[in-house]
Amino acid sequence: MPSLSDSIHERYLHTLDRISAAEKRAGRAPGSVKLVVVTKSQLVETVRAALEAGVKILGENYPEEAVAKIKAIGAADVEWHMIGHVQSRKADLIPRNFSLLHSLDSIKLATRLDRFVSQAGSHLPALLEFNVGEEESKFGWVASDESRWPELLPEIDMVLKLKKLTVRGLMTMPPLFDDPERTRPYFQKLRRLRDFLAQNFPAADWSELSMGTSADFDAAVEEGATLVRVGTAIVGPRPPKA
Repeated sequence: MPSLSDSIHERYLHTLDRISAAEKRAGRAPGSVKLVVVTKSQLVETVRAALEAGVKILGENYPEEAVAKIKAIGAADVEWHMIGHVQSRKADLIPRNFSLLHSLDSIKLATRLDRFVSQAGSHLPALLEFNVGEEESKFGWVASDESRWPELLPEIDMVLKLKKLTVRGLMTMPPLFDDPERTRPYFQKLRRLRDFLAQNFPAADWSELSMGTSADFDAAVEEGATLVRVGTAIVGPRPPKA
């Protein structure tokens, strides 16, 4: 019976193959997309097995849970990404522990993070999270109505002017469908929003698009994702909470 690490390794390679195939279908350069393996709510043993399987980037949703894993594992050769909503009171955990924040979702959080990053004497690369669907449960700047995108510009300008945060692109969590083709229009909308912001703020870096999960990452790659966040398809279902 294969070990947990062997099973994760096989699924990891299979996912990379699917990403490569989607890149080819879209006429994109090989290696254009980075795979973030999501380990939220997974046991430390599973995270260790993922690292043994060759995983290079880990994505976590909850700052305190992630920091506990980082301290327990102490892996220096892996990137830790924060992909979940960050409460303002936990913002101080981000600059000291993560290589990239995918989920910068408000000017309030941006201002608070900027202060903590300054105190840490570093810079924090971050992606701006936008809600391109119409789901009230999702975080991010509301961007479902393209006609109202100009209203977003003043706050985005404020974020870009912060000294210690470095915006690298956009992220979204679209509605979840059984058919990934139903998700494709939301990926297309995020790409159009990226182009809109690039026209208005040409000096900023808009190169990254974080979109696509286990259910729909093939379509996300075809629509321009540079980072896909895949958990269950690689490390398996999350264990039930005690």
